[in-house]
Amino acid sequence: MRFTVKREELLKGLNSASRAVSSKNTNPVLATLKFDLTEEGLFVLGSNGDYAIRTKIPYKDAEGANIIRNYEFGSVLINSKIVCEIARKTTGEELTFEVLDSTVVNISDSKKAEYQLNCIRSEEYVDFDLDTEGTSFELPTSLFAKIVEQTAFAASTKDQRPILTVVNLEAADGVLTATATDSARMARKTTTINPDLSFSVNVPAKILVEIEHLAEGSESISCYINSRRALFTFGDTVVSTSLISGEYPNTKNIVPKVTNYTLEVNAKDLMSSIDCAIVLSDDKESAVELFMSPEAVDVTSRSQQQGSSKQKVEPFRFEGQNFRVAFNSQFVIQAINALGCEDVTLLFVGEMKPFVIKNPADDSIVEVVTPVRTY
Repeated sequence: MRFTVKREELLKGLNSASRAVSSKNTNPVLATLKFDLTEEGLFVLGSNGDYAIRTKIPYKDAEGANIIRNYEFGSVLINSKIVCEIARKTTGEELTFEVLDSTVVNISDSKKAEYQLNCIRSEEYVDFDLDTEGTSFELPTSLFAKIVEQTAFAASTKDQRPILTVVNLEAADGVLTATATDSARMARKTTTINPDLSFSVNVPAKILVEIEHLAEGSESISCYINSRRALFTFGDTVVSTSLISGEYPNTKNIVPKVTNYTLEVNAKDLMSSIDCAIVLSDDKESAVELFMSPEAVDVTSRSQQQGSSKQKVEPFRFEGQNFRVAFNSQFVIQAINALGCEDVTLLFVGEMKPFVIKNPADDSIVEVVTPVRTY
């Protein structure tokens, strides 16, 4: 195997594929990137065993100029961290790779750098399914990003209950519903989809966030769902991930159908008041209290060591009798940010009942937060 490649183009591919390589993996094969030069171009594949990212570097750019030249087909495994550092730190415009035998690869730039690295035969790499099979649909990248941004933040980041670390994607009756919950809050986003599609899968939230970043600049994302994997393609990149098995929690009845208190307020004003109030909060949940009446809306916090704080929220519109609720401040701030609107509506049932945060102009997104107890 041999090829000379534009360093900047190679670095783009390495930066994408290497994101799937875990520094914590003890398997030396999974610490590598797979380089596979074929008639189509140079494919660079990285994986941690559960998900993989493969990107293609073509032989020529859009103007027809060479990206890869002086080549001979073949494949090899090279340590991900080292090859990325070489591509990042060398200064030549091109890098030349030449596999001397099955265990050594020579890398040199167009100026003065030269490296001889131990490598691994490509046959030892993990067999990863990158076939575009199963139920398929396509989403504009902007819509995919919105779905992820408005839901994934509510998934759990702890591995004790893997089913809570996912975004559940469910298609039924022409509606795609994305749901995330860590059991203390929930985010749900709906959008129209082909009415013939029907599935329910649990995709790791962190992978969807990764795809959102990688796909920036592409027009659309093609999605392929089967019983074991979800695969996403955009531009010259493919991302494949294992699904999380198990039944997703029933969140369909979490949103209350009847509420007793309604607060409408400017989103930035409410977040600013919460942010100012938590200066004195000293508990792990950064809990604050929201007091509402027809005359005033206040955000308060208390600390036995530091004192107390009260922030007025103006202007507002409140319906209901005097009401007080305490909540995790970060949960509410993240929910409001996800809505991305100027004004928000908060709907309450009772002090310890989950409450709803909505964009009054968009029913496709709903956020639910469970109150906390304060003493």
